[in-house]
Amino acid sequence: MKILIAEDDMTSRLVLGATLKKMGHQVTAASSGREAWDALNQEHFPLLISDWMMPDMDGLELCRRIRAAQGARYTYIILLTALSGKGSYLEGLDAGADDFITKPFDEDTLVARLRVAQRILALHETLRIQAMHDALTGLWNRAAIVENLTHELDRARRDARPLGVVLLDLDHFKSVNDTHGHGAGDAVLKEAAQRLKSSMRCYDKVGRYGGEEFLVVAPGCAQCENVLTLAERIRGSIAAEAVDIGEQMLAMSCSLGAAVSSTHVREDAAAIIERADAALYRAKEGGRNRTELAPETPMATISQ
Repeated sequence: MKILIAEDDMTSRLVLGATLKKMGHQVTAASSGREAWDALNQEHFPLLISDWMMPDMDGLELCRRIRAAQGARYTYIILLTALSGKGSYLEGLDAGADDFITKPFDEDTLVARLRVAQRILALHETLRIQAMHDALTGLWNRAAIVENLTHELDRARRDARPLGVVLLDLDHFKSVNDTHGHGAGDAVLKEAAQRLKSSMRCYDKVGRYGGEEFLVVAPGCAQCENVLTLAERIRGSIAAEAVDIGEQMLAMSCSLGAAVSSTHVREDAAAIIERADAALYRAKEGGRNRTELAPETPMATISQ
């Protein structure tokens, strides 16, 4: 497990670090609360073991900052303290600490506290994954895939490379539910999700955008031809075979709208999805089971 230590006393820092490494953990050591805070802003550490009393930024302030900025991934905080008494522990808990180890610590106590931390972190990770995935298809849910798109757009801008986006809709899906029931509709959605995943490159991302709509984020699709090739591969995979819904085999197809971000236009996730959605609408109007490419965003829409 990756563990960050925040301890201003060099001897205590070295002893704690050596003990944790002997247990097989990956350890990063900070000599102050501020240094630990900077490290946490650079990468995620599942576990922080921090001294309570430190100059510049003490353990309580470090706890408060972490909890105020807490993202989707949880940091479990153990405070090292020579203080005792319910009042001290309550103050630490109110600041955001999860557990305490009294100084000087012994190895058995440290092992026990770490086992508790690992169980809690495993539960947090399970809940985090569940919260980011669609329960039916197992794909990213709407919030997660849009967040992925936002991150990839930021990266594409930094690297001055376009990004491909594909929005697809299963054709005539409402009639599946109306005619065969929601169980059949669920079977179609799950099979569509599996075919989508099989069509993706390892670094593409796909999520259920809503109902029978799916959103694909395709880094590295620097040309319109690339994103069209991907979209057509998806379309072919979806329509390749009929879906077994129990009582019969049901044909399935989809309509797709593709868009490519621009290196000269600053476009957020909502804007590029809107362009892909407009292209998807044209694909439906044009007869369905086809792909339409969104035109490039004009220079006039550049935002500062």
